[in-house]
Amino acid sequence: MSDKHLCLSCGSTDVSVFYEVQNVPVNSCLLLSTEREALDFPRGDIVLGFCKLCGFISNLAFDPLKVIYSSAYEDQQSFSSTFNKFAQDLAKRLIDKYQLHNKTILEIGCGKGDFLALLCELGPNSGVGVDPAHIKGRVLSKASDRLEFIADYYSQRYGNYQADFVCCRHTLEHIPNVFEFVSEIRKSIGNRLDTAVFFEIPDITRVLREQAFWDIYYEHCSYFSVGSIARLFRQCSFEVTDLYRDFDDQYLIIEARPTLQLSNKINVLEENVTKMTSDVQYFASHCWEKIAHWRDHVKRSNISGKRVIVWGSGSKCVAFLTTLGIKDEVEYIVDINPFRQGKFMPGVGKEIMSPQFLNECKPDLTIVMNPVYCQEIKRMLLDMNINTEVIAF
Repeated sequence: MSDKHLCLSCGSTDVSVFYEVQNVPVNSCLLLSTEREALDFPRGDIVLGFCKLCGFISNLAFDPLKVIYSSAYEDQQSFSSTFNKFAQDLAKRLIDKYQLHNKTILEIGCGKGDFLALLCELGPNSGVGVDPAHIKGRVLSKASDRLEFIADYYSQRYGNYQADFVCCRHTLEHIPNVFEFVSEIRKSIGNRLDTAVFFEIPDITRVLREQAFWDIYYEHCSYFSVGSIARLFRQCSFEVTDLYRDFDDQYLIIEARPTLQLSNKINVLEENVTKMTSDVQYFASHCWEKIAHWRDHVKRSNISGKRVIVWGSGSKCVAFLTTLGIKDEVEYIVDINPFRQGKFMPGVGKEIMSPQFLNECKPDLTIVMNPVYCQEIKRMLLDMNINTEVIAF
């Protein structure tokens, strides 16, 4: 790898490496049918670089040819009542804020289509969703006659789809050349300056300050703070109209409108690059201590005879276990998503079990991969009369 690295957000070469993890699965939500397939899953390296000019963070070792998104990619979260409430509240807020009634909505990276269907049901609206992992008929909706789904990657091929509202949730972090991607969306909007744009992504500031290494995984090749995402959108001829955090401050949301000239409007939440540099340095100097703490805690629990399980089989779990380099110390992985159950996790090779399996397993320690779901999980455990220690990050 060259000593000089290019920032794919602003074009600077003032990029420094601050975190590296080798040999991780190149996809953490692509489920496998057998343990052998899961253990033999392709791997790659994470080399996080920080741009000292704009604050953008990216995986400098990312190879887009290694990452596949298909119908086997399972990241649907709508089996959780906690997540569904968040999605419902968000959809209602956006509909009210942008008067999305009888409008056309384009969602880039729509997944299985849950959120787009929600916006079109509540509006009512018409929608077009683009995502290579879409599965026809997975989401049943009363607005199905007003929904069109395209199982493909978004590109200028779909630039002719004109929409009143463009939505893109948890997709930009999967895109290596973020400037090119956002610029493509701006180009497709053209002179329709009343088009509203909504993006939702993970907030890297929380990850850095909490040393949340489990939120760093291969297919997330791009990471943003409030400042770096705003700078990118302004550079791509958008004006930032709103910028905030949601979902227990885990998600960063940016709302914008296209402009004909570069905007100089700065949001009050935006941090400068000096502050971002401090957060990066803090993560770099403390993350290995955090990793060692969790590795020791899980191993000690296992040695003491405790039956340890992890609740949540998604990307956080894969990153958690592979970064720690543990497998057998965790007896079972549990997930409420029925499409995950019975499948095997890439790189880890553990079979994913249903919550009902815990009636047989009787865990002593349950590690919850996302604290926002803790109360929901504790209620489920109580309903099953399972007495277990529950810890989360």
